[in-house]
Amino acid sequence: MKYPVVSSLRHKGKTIELDSTREIITLLGINGEPMGNLSWDFVIDQILAYRKPPASKEARTEPRVTLSFRVKYKTPEGQQFESRAGGIGGGGLFIESLVPLAIGTKLTMEFSFPERPAEWLPAKGVVAWVCPKADQYTFSPGMGVRFTDIAPEIRNRVLEMVKSLQQVGQPAA
Repeated sequence: MKYPVVSSLRHKGKTIELDSTREIITLLGINGEPMGNLSWDFVIDQILAYRKPPASKEARTEPRVTLSFRVKYKTPEGQQFESRAGGIGGGGLFIESLVPLAIGTKLTMEFSFPERPAEWLPAKGVVAWVCPKADQYTFSPGMGVRFTDIAPEIRNRVLEMVKSLQQVGQPAA
């Protein structure tokens, strides 16, 4: 099915073509020439990525801090990535990424804190939310990953580090 673009001032005259058999959306130019296409999966992922979670619902129950450190992660399909994390807490971490993975993606991770860069701490998690573009909270695009499997001793190290960093800058009692 073809749908002409009529109300968008920037794209008036172009046409959107939906191919339900191949699940592809194609953009056609003013003269009917194909300008590009996207899979329905990609379009759905983009819509979900820009969806704002309910403002009143705070899902975090663990303390967290802003901290830059290295993280390596792998999807169940074997895709491997290396990036920088921008924060961590007892419940998970934030991975900076220009192309965040879809919500619900399971990850196997290793992260390394700045004070011990050669020591890699393993954990498993799931992408809980995404920030597709920089905003006032994260300052960079990426994804929030909730821990699903982390050894108690590693989780305790995370909590100890969070507690020590939260105390920095507070006046002595």
